[in-house]
Amino acid sequence: MTTTNAKPRRRWGRFTLHYIEMIIAMFVGMFALGALLDVLGLGISHSEYPELGYLVMAFNMSVGMAVWMRIRGHGWASTLEMCAAMFVPVVPLFPLLWLGMIDGGTLMMVAHVAMFPLMLAAMFRRLDEYAGCAH
Repeated sequence: MTTTNAKPRRRWGRFTLHYIEMIIAMFVGMFALGALLDVLGLGISHSEYPELGYLVMAFNMSVGMAVWMRIRGHGWASTLEMCAAMFVPVVPLFPLLWLGMIDGGTLMMVAHVAMFPLMLAAMFRRLDEYAGCAH
């Protein structure tokens, strides 16, 4: 292995590791805060209130990611961009839900699938920060 090959591989390895960390932090936030809300009797029925259910879930996922990003030394701009990836997918879906073109389950599925490439887009926007460990 030469030095020229090691640096790009290491850089993309860091990028990939950070993406995996974000996914783990997102799920930890979603499950931990969701469980806490349920224990407190504040859980939201996704089938009864899909809009509110999704927004609360997106908030919970964002908290998990934001906490981890701040621990890792990221600034607020990149942290908020990553959190926005949890909310952006639902913007075009709510009107489709209200018009009866999709149901709550479809809303959840499509938004969850869309957030992963949106997280990657936020990371590519600040490639040096995520791949170069500039934090």
